[in-house]
Amino acid sequence: MKIAVAAAYGLLLSASIYGCNSSNTSSGGDQQVTDSTDVVHEYGEAIVPQEPFATEPTNKFATIVGWKDGETPKAPAGYKVVKFADGLNSPRNIYVAKNGDIFVAQSRTEEDGQSDEYVKARNIFRSPSPDEILVFKDNNGDGTADDKKVFLSGLKQPYGMLILGDHFYVGNTDALMRYPYSSQKGTLSSQKGEKLVTLPAGGYNNHWTRNLITNKAGNKIFISVGSGSDVGENGMEHEVRRAVILEVNPDGSGERTYGSGLRNAVGMDMEPQTNMLWTAVNERDELGDELVPDYITSVQAEKFYGWPYYYWGMHIEPRWKDRMPKNLPESQTPDYAVGAHTASLGFAFNKAPGFETGAFIGQHGSWNRSEFVGYKVAFVPFANGEPNGPVQDFLTGFIANKDKKEVRGRPCGIAFTKNYMLVADDAANVIWAIIPEKTN
Repeated sequence: MKIAVAAAYGLLLSASIYGCNSSNTSSGGDQQVTDSTDVVHEYGEAIVPQEPFATEPTNKFATIVGWKDGETPKAPAGYKVVKFADGLNSPRNIYVAKNGDIFVAQSRTEEDGQSDEYVKARNIFRSPSPDEILVFKDNNGDGTADDKKVFLSGLKQPYGMLILGDHFYVGNTDALMRYPYSSQKGTLSSQKGEKLVTLPAGGYNNHWTRNLITNKAGNKIFISVGSGSDVGENGMEHEVRRAVILEVNPDGSGERTYGSGLRNAVGMDMEPQTNMLWTAVNERDELGDELVPDYITSVQAEKFYGWPYYYWGMHIEPRWKDRMPKNLPESQTPDYAVGAHTASLGFAFNKAPGFETGAFIGQHGSWNRSEFVGYKVAFVPFANGEPNGPVQDFLTGFIANKDKKEVRGRPCGIAFTKNYMLVADDAANVIWAIIPEKTN
C-alpha cells in the first residue's frame, strides 16, 4: 500500500534480479544512468515529483535504424531471444487465444503536419497504417511462427483484441467492433463486423489506441480511451468519454466510466491473485525531464486519477492552477511510477513458467526529454497482488547509438503464450519471443 514519505525500495533503481548483464557503451548502449535524485522523482511507489519546469522541456527524436542480421534485444541470463516474425508493418499489439493462436494488430499513428524527424522516429517504413489483424501459429512451441495470414483487414487503427464465446472483438480507434467467430475452428464466419460502441477519436498525437480486456467472469469488457489533448488545452468539451477506461456488457450495452482522469491508459491486464484491473498510463508532456512519471496502477471502480487537473495524487497541474473547476473529486495516487516520458504502452503480468511474478512493461521510449529513457521492457516484481521491489530492466538493446540518436526499435505490446513472452517491436516491424532456457 502507499506510504507517506519517499523512502523504501521504490526509490532505488536496482540492477535486475534476473542478472541482466548490460555491457553497452555510453554511445551505443541503453543503460540509463540516473542519480538518487531523479530516481526519487520517477520510480517506485513513494516518489516526490520534480518541481514543474525544473528543467526546460526538450524534444529529442530518435531515428529508427532497425536490427542487423544476427542482432537481437538483450535478455537476462537464463533466457534466449528469438525472432518470432519479421518483415511486418507496425505490429503494435498482441493477443493470444486459448487455442494458442497469436493475433497481432498492425496499425500506427496517422497525423497530418508532423515534422520529418517525428515521422522517422515512428517506423523504418513510411507507408500508411496497415489497419489489419494477422494471425500466427507456432506449431512446435519454439518461439518462431510457422504460419501467418491476414485475419481481418479494412479496419480503422485497430489495437485491442478479445475473444468472448462466439465473438471476436476489435478495438478500432473509433468503435468497439464484434465479429462472428468459431472458437472450435478458430475462424471467422464473416468479415462483416457489428459496431457495438462508438468511440471518440482524433486529437493530440491521436492517442488512438483502444485496448480491450475482460473480467474473470467474461461478462464485462473494459475499453481504454486516451485523451484528445496533452492537458485539456483544446477545451474539456472535447474530452467527453476520453482519458478513461469504459466498461460495457459484451453486447455493448450498460456503458459506465470505470476509471477517469487516466491521460492515456494503453496496456491493461488483470492481476492474477486479486483479479484487479491494472493499466499502464502515459502521463503529460512539457513540464520537464522528470515530470510527470508514467505509471502502472490498479484501477478502482469509478475513481478519478487526476488528469488534467492533478498529477501523482493531488499535485496541481500548473497550467490549470488559476482556473481549477470547483468540486473536483479526490485524485487517486497511482500505485507505481515507471519513469517520466518512458511511453509505457505494453503491460502484462507473467503467464508462462520461468518468469518471475510481476508486471512486464513495454516502454516505447521518450521523445520529449533531453536524454533517451525507456526503449526497453521493464519489470516490477509483485507479491500478494502488489508491487514488491524496485523496477528492473528485462529486455534491452533497443538503443543503438545515443550520440547519433539512433535506436534499433521500440517495444510496445507484450503478451504471453503458455511457453514464452512475446514483444511487439512496432518501429522495426519485428516480434520477439523471449524463452526461458531449461537448465538441469
